[in-house]
Amino acid sequence: MESGKSIIKNRKVLHFSYLPELILHRNEELEKVTQSLSPILKQSRPSNLIVYGKPGTGKTLVIKKILDKIQQRVEKSKFPIKLIYSNAKDEATLYSLFVSIGRQLDLDEDQIPATGLSISEVFKRLLKAIEKNQYNIVFVIDEIDYLAHLISKTGKDVMYQLTRANERLKNGSLTLVGISNDLTFKERLDPRVISSLSEEEIIFTNYSVDQLKEILKERIKEAFAEGTVEDSALNLCAAMAGREHGDARRAIDLLRVAGEIAERAQASKVTEEHIRTASSKIEEDKETTALQSYPLHEKLLIVAVMKASGLSTGEIYSAYKTLCKQIRQKELTQRRVTQMLSEIEMSGIISGKIVHQGIHGRTKKFTLTISPETVKETFKSEATLEDII
Repeated sequence: MESGKSIIKNRKVLHFSYLPELILHRNEELEKVTQSLSPILKQSRPSNLIVYGKPGTGKTLVIKKILDKIQQRVEKSKFPIKLIYSNAKDEATLYSLFVSIGRQLDLDEDQIPATGLSISEVFKRLLKAIEKNQYNIVFVIDEIDYLAHLISKTGKDVMYQLTRANERLKNGSLTLVGISNDLTFKERLDPRVISSLSEEEIIFTNYSVDQLKEILKERIKEAFAEGTVEDSALNLCAAMAGREHGDARRAIDLLRVAGEIAERAQASKVTEEHIRTASSKIEEDKETTALQSYPLHEKLLIVAVMKASGLSTGEIYSAYKTLCKQIRQKELTQRRVTQMLSEIEMSGIISGKIVHQGIHGRTKKFTLTISPETVKETFKSEATLEDII
């Protein structure tokens, strides 16, 4: 491998966290976000902002680029600005999200311990730190739609207080920027939170196939040795990602995996065949990783849906109870199972469809969206599930 020919000259350019010098086809969005956040450079508080768009439409890229530019200006000014970034998907609870903010405000374990305080107490301490240091904070919550799952009743009140924090701050300020993949996520949040959070909204549209092609061309120039990616492979890569709602991240992932496959085979160029192989591999890996990450009862529910495909929530619950008996596990309540089905549906492993049953009202019926073979293959190595698979 060491002595073999390498066609990839800069791998980090193909990683999703890479911040390119030039963000293509997002001028309008860059301008809107800049206008929204620029008051902080004039020493006043910007409005709270929510940025929407499907995955891979450049939302995080644009926000990070602008924060980067603000940071460069801040270093030259005496106005105390703090830029904080956190991904709600990486946090297990609202408490851990607040701890993440605290750590970025340089609050240590004594000031905000990792566990043990009430959420409202943690929030109070955060405000105290902001006020004491007269910080003007821009707090970015990426994948803010996941907050809907983290928030309990107490959390709803604290989240509301967070969006209205400026009313309690005599010194300093707090601006919230939410990045969401889901246009409907607001329906799951408290209406009071929404009205104070969505002071401004910006929607990122999907990339077209031609735009994806240009984005990929730029990455190829930086990442690959000259002439090592065939035009037909580039076209196919853009077309495949364009078909899946114009996802640039998906297109770049495809290109990276195809490049690795070509390199391992010691091919001199990335071809259409490498792109197709990469597409199958990514899909397979994504499904397997998602299935492995579920706790036991969610895995049992996925098996129940597989065995009772096209059946209602009640029928799936019966199938789930039977599986629990088989492996001697205490079953969860039907209410909790219904909740879990919705959570699994969000990840795309299963799909639910509302069916009208005339005088019997409506019911939701679930089906598996991936092949039963993938489920069996992933779960069969687990001793607990071996027999029921």
